Amino acid sequence: MNSAFKNFQILLFVLLVAGSTFFGGLYLGKRGYELELKKNPPQVEFVNKAPRVQAVDFSLFWDAWDQVSREYLNRPVDAQKMMYGAVKGMVASLGDPYTSFLEPEVNKVVTNSLNGSYEGVGMELGIKDGVLMVVAPLDGSPAKNAGIVAGDKILEIEGISTAGITVTEAVSKIRGQAGTVSTLRVQRGAGEPFGLTVKREKITVASVTWQDKGDGTAYVRISRFGADTNGDWDTVVKEVNVKMRQLDAIVLDLRGNPGGYLQSAVHIASDFYTGKPVLYEQTVLGEQLPFTAQGSADFARTPVIVLIDEGSASASEILAAALNENSDAVLVGSRSFGKGTIQDAKEFKDGSGLHITIAKWLTSTKKWVGDKDAEGKVGIKPDIPVEISADDVSAAIDPQLAKALELAGKY
Repeated sequence: MNSAFKNFQILLFVLLVAGSTFFGGLYLGKRGYELELKKNPPQVEFVNKAPRVQAVDFSLFWDAWDQVSREYLNRPVDAQKMMYGAVKGMVASLGDPYTSFLEPEVNKVVTNSLNGSYEGVGMELGIKDGVLMVVAPLDGSPAKNAGIVAGDKILEIEGISTAGITVTEAVSKIRGQAGTVSTLRVQRGAGEPFGLTVKREKITVASVTWQDKGDGTAYVRISRFGADTNGDWDTVVKEVNVKMRQLDAIVLDLRGNPGGYLQSAVHIASDFYTGKPVLYEQTVLGEQLPFTAQGSADFARTPVIVLIDEGSASASEILAAALNENSDAVLVGSRSFGKGTIQDAKEFKDGSGLHITIAKWLTSTKKWVGDKDAEGKVGIKPDIPVEISADDVSAAIDPQLAKALELAGKY
């Protein structure tokens, strides 16, 4: 019996050592360390893979602060404004248009816009090739009613050039109280720039809407991926299942959808397939973490045609690529925007916020939409390209939707 107990002690010790080694290595690996074992002589070395903290002498900052505070002509200076300006400058130095510091009022507007209600002209902005561009005018917005389309370049805001402007700065200049106007100078393609005055309004945009197009085709429009999108989508799924006796195809319209919460893209994809990745998040350390579809897959056997255009960005591109790669969805329209990064939003106690790029996202087949293809372009190329001309817009004709409905009618 003593021998058996002794053997048990030895076995327990071995298991403890092995377990400690395994979990210790797992912890260190996740914390950004690499364990390297060298022999002759045996040596254990820990190499920190995370970026090192750089020593910075902040005396320059405080010296400049004191000089400005004491000697600037129009005293007293606004210390709060100086502090916000310092933080904005620090973040802007990264050179990433999607990493930005938002003062409290701007942060409130941006948050409200994701929830579908705010005051402004109603368009999502982005920086492409160093130029401020319209990613998409929102459905029912003053911008869309004024004729602004995805891809328009905003050259001036209130008569001031947008050269070197950040997305956050542009948002703060264009958005404002309902009833006031925003004056813009716009260029469409290679055409001549033209002036445009847009009256700001209170904008409320439904996240998900749908229509029975007849012949067994359901048309579903997703305008954004906000806080209410998952619930709105689930409601639409129930209505489609109850109200449509025969469902032969779905036309999913993601045109002009600037994105939002990527989790909503995962939630929606889970109604088309399950058990496979929707996207991968590639971290700063190169890890590729899958976001897997897990749901009822109510529409798993239903053919899908997805509409995309240059206003389809971020979560819209995630969903379009996921359905194309995993559900054989046909992509119709024009090339998408090509925003392949993920931002994390932090809110501080004074109401200000920080949007910081923390990762890239890859499609379920591990492609990055930010990479230029053989044509030298970013974004997702549709399976069936269909362009909309200025004449089509003027005549309220939608050849992209017409093509999607034509394809749906063949099922």
